[in-house]
Amino acid sequence: MTATLAEQSTISVQERNKRIALDCAAAWNRWDLDGIFMHWSPDIEHFSEDRPVDSEMMKAAMRGGLAAFPDLHLDVKSAVSEGDRVILRITVTATHLGDFMGKAATGKKVTWFMLEELRFDDAGKIIEHYDVFNYLPMLKELGFVAADVM
Repeated sequence: MTATLAEQSTISVQERNKRIALDCAAAWNRWDLDGIFMHWSPDIEHFSEDRPVDSEMMKAAMRGGLAAFPDLHLDVKSAVSEGDRVILRITVTATHLGDFMGKAATGKKVTWFMLEELRFDDAGKIIEHYDVFNYLPMLKELGFVAADVM
């Protein structure tokens, strides 16, 4: 949850940024993408596995993820804030209920893992977003990859 203005004046910048990052994860868990976008600076830069991603493409990927996995849930395992950055280690669970990578809904429960690094400006807006995904467990569960692949 985002701190009120009165609370923000008594917490460190790092704690404020961590709260905003956790608020974004909570918005995912409410399937409220606007609750995430409101924290983005208009000129935010996105990088997925170090490749630049345009904001509209990022939004489309996020919407597509929710269409394929409408009960998607992020479990933040750790959140570390240092300077103007916050890193989140997340386990994602969901049910495959829509098309994903050309595969029709299977109804299978899936899991994957991700790391996110967010960089904030002085006003508390996210100006850089980096993510790295480990989709291998999900790809095995959906039959894209053999179960014995490591």
